[in-house]
Amino acid sequence: MNNRLIHFISALGILILFLTGCSSNNGSKSKEITSVGSTALQPLVEQAAHQYSTEKGLTINVQGGGSGTGLSQVSQGAVNIGNSDVFADKQTGIDAKKLTDYKVAVVGITPVVNKGVGVKNISFKQLRDIFTGKVTNWKQLGGKNQEIIVINRVKGSGTRNTFESSVLNGEKALNAQEQDSNGTVKRIVSSTPGAISYLSFSFLDNTLQPLSIDGVKPEDKNVEDNSWKIWSYEHMYTAKDAKKNVKDFIQYLQSKPTQDGLVKKLGYISIHDMKVVKSSDNVVTKK
Repeated sequence: MNNRLIHFISALGILILFLTGCSSNNGSKSKEITSVGSTALQPLVEQAAHQYSTEKGLTINVQGGGSGTGLSQVSQGAVNIGNSDVFADKQTGIDAKKLTDYKVAVVGITPVVNKGVGVKNISFKQLRDIFTGKVTNWKQLGGKNQEIIVINRVKGSGTRNTFESSVLNGEKALNAQEQDSNGTVKRIVSSTPGAISYLSFSFLDNTLQPLSIDGVKPEDKNVEDNSWKIWSYEHMYTAKDAKKNVKDFIQYLQSKPTQDGLVKKLGYISIHDMKVVKSSDNVVTKK
């Protein structure tokens, strides 16, 4: 092999290594964020991601799967952000001390029924009796003579955790059909005579009848001062050593322009408007 050919091959090898290095250094990995978990929080994160990624040139992948999945994935280092409706220290198998909690919104959760049941207001005790199987017909609550069809959320759902901790008072929920997302619950309740379930405020529309509880309506202002008791924070959890671009995206969500704009537009409650604070043990105190 002559010297000229050897020099050519060497130069070609160096060029390939250089290009490979450039590709690695400028690759999409450093500009990608993956956020997984709560379906209640998903619409907000998706729209915020679209706005932010356009401004910053990032790729932000947003997926559902439920709060349990989000917390599990971020704990394992499989994703950058785990979205959750529940505090990490309340999720079995999660070491909350290894994660950082960022609260980005508050969500009210309301019982919803098929519009034909003939009931618009119930007590907390009646609601508990429905979900523990003690009340089985809407006639018992002043509605139609119609069987109550309970639609629950899957175990691991943050929305279910919040609902049960707020309503059931330690009693066991009856065995019922389970669904894994707000969107699916909404479709089933609206199309199933006698159905009841519970949804985040942000999923309410005129296809469903939300229920007042003890005369209190499921409205943002009632969540803000805890007159409406069924609500949760929307958390974004990261590893303790999360990258700057991940923290910057979360800070964008927490910023006043996003809280006053996109958060409220999509039916969530701004963390800045809350007049109370709730601990992971469900203890509520005034700010």
